Amino acid sequence: MGSQEQTTLATQNQLFYGTFVYPKTLTDLKYLHNTAVAVDQNGTIVAIERDYDLSQAAITLFPCLGWAPDSVSIHSSLASHNQFFFPGFIDTHLHAPQYPNVGIFGKSTLLDWLETYTFPLEASLSDPAKARTVYNRVIRKTLSHGTTCAAYYATKDVTTTNLLADLCLRAGQRALVGRVCMDQLSPKYYRDASAADSVAATRESITYIQSIDPTGAIVRPVITPRFAPSCSAPLMAELGKLAAETGLPVQTHISENEGEIALVKEMFPAKKIGAKGDTYTHVYDTFGLLTDKTILAHGVHLSEEEVQIIKARGSKVSHCPCSNSALTSGAARVRWLLERGIEVGLGTDMSGGYSPSVLEMARQAALVSRHVAMGCAPAEKENKGEKESKAGTEGKTNKDGNSEKESKANKANKDGIDRERAKLTVEEVLYLATKGGAELVGMKGKVGGFEVGMEWDAQLIGLGRDVVDEEYEGEEKEEEGNVDVFGWESWPNKVAKWLFNGDDRNTRKVWVKGRLVHERK
Repeated sequence: MGSQEQTTLATQNQLFYGTFVYPKTLTDLKYLHNTAVAVDQNGTIVAIERDYDLSQAAITLFPCLGWAPDSVSIHSSLASHNQFFFPGFIDTHLHAPQYPNVGIFGKSTLLDWLETYTFPLEASLSDPAKARTVYNRVIRKTLSHGTTCAAYYATKDVTTTNLLADLCLRAGQRALVGRVCMDQLSPKYYRDASAADSVAATRESITYIQSIDPTGAIVRPVITPRFAPSCSAPLMAELGKLAAETGLPVQTHISENEGEIALVKEMFPAKKIGAKGDTYTHVYDTFGLLTDKTILAHGVHLSEEEVQIIKARGSKVSHCPCSNSALTSGAARVRWLLERGIEVGLGTDMSGGYSPSVLEMARQAALVSRHVAMGCAPAEKENKGEKESKAGTEGKTNKDGNSEKESKANKANKDGIDRERAKLTVEEVLYLATKGGAELVGMKGKVGGFEVGMEWDAQLIGLGRDVVDEEYEGEEKEEEGNVDVFGWESWPNKVAKWLFNGDDRNTRKVWVKGRLVHERK
């Protein structure tokens, strides 16, 4: 099963030339034109030359790097003026075994969806042949959409969890791979026999994954309690100790659905588990599962108190807008999280989400933020004191001497400002898809941009030729994608068109650590 023989390095030095677009900050996309980016055989960016004459590379650049000209492979985005290099996408939350169910969720909400669709499918992937078919496909599909790193949940089966790690390493896709831990709630045919058995199996998978990629450059294990309701208190306590012992990342779900939150409160009373509060977040915090390497999927209904605990622990949130809409879980307040210092990335959450594309998640994140702005979800949740202060105020004046009617008008205006602020921009959602995700998977400063010292995880995006005037004769020619560019658009407008109209047809090539891992012929 092992894939140790598979190289994960680029085989030669490379020079990439043309237009580069990448998030510099949350609000700023950087555009570099006629630029040369030199990447060594280890996949690391070693030089960036702006406004560069490519014909001079062999004379000026290669000697400085100690490269022989005939040892360099050159890649240009200038085959079309609508091509550009963009950082690889990072999917911070997805369930690999659920991929065959993408698009299948009926009228379900979270808990009955798990029982009806998810648990039976996941249990069936204890068959290695079936698992290989599914896992190969999900890796190929996500790579084709530009996903260079994915945080995968596998199943409870050790053998096929290890298989997923093998296949990611062979394909060259960076991955966090987690054996799913659960010893209650799920059907008896699909749960661990005990907390001890669950931890032992998790240790076995960790040992294997670390053996096939000792440096963790491509594949790393991640401790994965499915979510609080499926894990007993003893199991979560032991997994918290395992996280402290190994220093490994943790991934789980939090505050996705109101029914789930009520269930957690019922199953884990604060007094019973010795928690300092009765929220979902307190449960994980009590058992040591909130660390600076913890990825919390969803966070739709988090309270102010919970967010402050998450921030104090350095844990992060994976925003899954597509899944949250499909399962009617709610609209996460991403701006609210960001303003409180929470690091946020994007997750496809297949198969709660219907798409393997992080680009789709970026546009869904933009749209969900507009639902928040329209008041479909509160931009700010009122606290108890604010609610109580409303009682008996009709006809009274406030401390500024304004009538209650005037106060309501002022508040409505303030809410309007708050809601407008909830909207996420093109630049912001693309940051979440790249640099934001890098924060979550422990690769801050390594991937998500184009700077010296970072690793070359990148996509070549092609938007096709400019539209030309021609008569329609009832037959469409094969198109290069869904993005129409007319030639007069600015680069920011081209990128916006790609965000809202693009798909995998625009993803021409994908590299991970300098290695070409996908090419659309």
